[in-house]
Amino acid sequence: MAPFIAQFLSWLEASSWAVSIRQSLWLYPALEIVHIVGIVILVGAALMFDLRLLGFSRNLSIVFLARHLLPWSRRGLWLIIPSGILLFITNAQALGADPTFWLKMILLILAALNVLVFHRFIFRNRSDSEVPNISPLNKISAIISIIVWVAIIACGRLLAY
Repeated sequence: MAPFIAQFLSWLEASSWAVSIRQSLWLYPALEIVHIVGIVILVGAALMFDLRLLGFSRNLSIVFLARHLLPWSRRGLWLIIPSGILLFITNAQALGADPTFWLKMILLILAALNVLVFHRFIFRNRSDSEVPNISPLNKISAIISIIVWVAIIACGRLLAY
């Protein structure tokens, strides 16, 4: 690890926020709970949408589900990102050197790219009256989403041990 990165991680871990979280009896567990609730909201909504793309619940409109579920995924991010950063700074040096942490970060980037490609190129310009065909690209994106989110969750759990 480059010396400036090691110094930055050390500075993060020694910050007043990180020290306060580590020393608090309830703050770290509360942040973990917020983080997990955010994951449940984000991944739960994304999984339901992905399953629809794979052909389940054909009686439900894909467009309706997108408009209903995907904002919940964004709301989950509002919980995950700040809580994840705060959890990270409490143990920045060890996590910064952990390959599982970096695998999780790479998988998060892959998940974000999958969402970006899906919404920009695969599933765009849909109207309520349109019944979109479930193309192979929709299904591939859904499968990638499910696999990547399961892997991200697994990495997160592995980091706890």
